[in-house]
Amino acid sequence: MIISELVEKQRNFFRAGNTFPIAYRLQALDSLKRAILQHESELKNALYADLGKSAAEAYMCEIGLTLAEIGYVRKRLRRWSRNKRVLTSLANFHAKSFTVQEPYGVVLVMSPWNYPVLLTLEPLVGALAAGNCCVLKPSAYSPETSRVMSQLISEIFPEEYVAVVQGGRQENQDLLEQKFDYIFFTGGVNVGKTVMTKAAAHLTPVTLELGGKSPCIVDKTANLQLAARRIVFGKYLNCGQTCVAPDYILIDESVKAPFVQAVKQEIVAMYGENALDNPAYGKIINRKHFDRIVGLIPDEKVVFGGQHRAETLQIAPTVLDNVTPDDAVMQEEIFGPIMPILSIKSMDEAYNFVKNRPQPLALYIFTNDKKTERRFVREVPFGGGCVNDTIIHLASSNMGFGGVGNSGMGSYHGRKSFDTFSHEKSIVKKYQWIDLPIRYQPYTALKQRLVRLFVR
Repeated sequence: MIISELVEKQRNFFRAGNTFPIAYRLQALDSLKRAILQHESELKNALYADLGKSAAEAYMCEIGLTLAEIGYVRKRLRRWSRNKRVLTSLANFHAKSFTVQEPYGVVLVMSPWNYPVLLTLEPLVGALAAGNCCVLKPSAYSPETSRVMSQLISEIFPEEYVAVVQGGRQENQDLLEQKFDYIFFTGGVNVGKTVMTKAAAHLTPVTLELGGKSPCIVDKTANLQLAARRIVFGKYLNCGQTCVAPDYILIDESVKAPFVQAVKQEIVAMYGENALDNPAYGKIINRKHFDRIVGLIPDEKVVFGGQHRAETLQIAPTVLDNVTPDDAVMQEEIFGPIMPILSIKSMDEAYNFVKNRPQPLALYIFTNDKKTERRFVREVPFGGGCVNDTIIHLASSNMGFGGVGNSGMGSYHGRKSFDTFSHEKSIVKKYQWIDLPIRYQPYTALKQRLVRLFVR
C-alpha cells in the first residue's frame, strides 16, 4: 500500500460527497457494530495474545465500551447534525444566523497499544459520525489486535472510506508526511510532540491524548477500605498499563498504616495470593517495557509484591512505601503495576505537590470533606478525574475525555467526538427587503450616532 495514494483516494472519495448524507454515516456505524460483534471472539483472543487480557476485561474495558459509544452516538447523530439557530445581533437586522456542522475531510487516527481496540475504534466512531474519511494507524506493539482490526475494517469499508495502515516507525513517519485535514493521536508525550510538529507543517489541527503522572490523594476522612479497593482496581487494571491509572498515592500520614494494610488485603482479594499464577492477570506488552518497569522497583521499599517473570513478561501487583519525590519511580510515568506511596502531613502539602508539577491527565481525591473536594476539583489543573473512585470517568459518553497542558489537548467521547471531527461554520443569511444605509459611506454625524446605538 502506497500511503500517499491511499490518502489521495480518500480525498477524492470525500470530495465526491459520499460521506455527507446522514443515512450513509448511520449505515457505517451499524456496519461497524455488526462487525465488532461478529469478530468479538477474535478480538478477545488477540487482546489476550498481546496483553494477556481476560475475556471479561477485554469486553468490559474495550469491546463493550466501543459498542456503547456506537449506540450513544447513533441515537443522537441526526440531532447533532442539524443546523442550529443562534440570536442575530441588532447590527445585522434583518437576518437569520445559524451554525452548520461540516466534516473536516480525511482524518488520521493514531492509536496506542494498551487499549488497542477501544482507542482505535472509539475515535473512528466520532470521525464516521461527523462525515469524514479515515486512516487508522494502530500500534505495532499489539500486532495480533492490529491484524484483527485490519481484517474487520477491510470487510466492511472500502479503503477509500476507511483503511488500516499496519507497521512501525517508518509507516508512522510516512503518514505524518501526508496532508491530513485532522490528526487524532493517543500515546506518549514525546511522540505527541513529533505529531504536533509534523502537523504544523500542513497547518493541520490535532487532538493529543497523552498521559503523565496522575496523582491519587487520600485524606484522613476517607473510607480507607473502600478507597483501597477502588485504587487497587484502577491501579492494576491492565497491569497498570492505563493512561489514567493512579500513578502514585499521596496519603495523610496519620492513616497511612491502615491504608497500606487495606491495599494488601484488596490485592489478595482480587488477584489471589500469587497474582502471577492468576490466569486473569495480564502481562506487560513487551520486554523493553518489562525491563524498564522492573528497574523502577527498589527492593528496600517493596512492602508487597515485587515478583516478576521475564519469560511471561509478568510483574506482580507491587506496593512501595516510604517513597520520596527524588526516587526513580517518581521521575516518569510508571505505566505498570507499581504503587508508590508518599506520606503527607496535610492537604495543603498535597495541593502544592500536585500544582508544582506538570498537569496530569487525571486526578483522584478520596475524602469526605466537601471543602477539600471542592478545592482540588476547582483549583488544581488536570484533564479529568473522580472523587472517591478511579478511572471510571473515562467510561461515560455523556462527558468529554481529554488532557490539558502536558497531558494533551482536545477531548472526545459522545458529543465531544462529533464536535472534535467537525468544523462548525457560522452563517448569516441576510434578508433583502431592507438594507440599512448606516454601514455605507459617507459616514455622516447621524450615521455615527446610529452606529453607536446599534454596535455596543
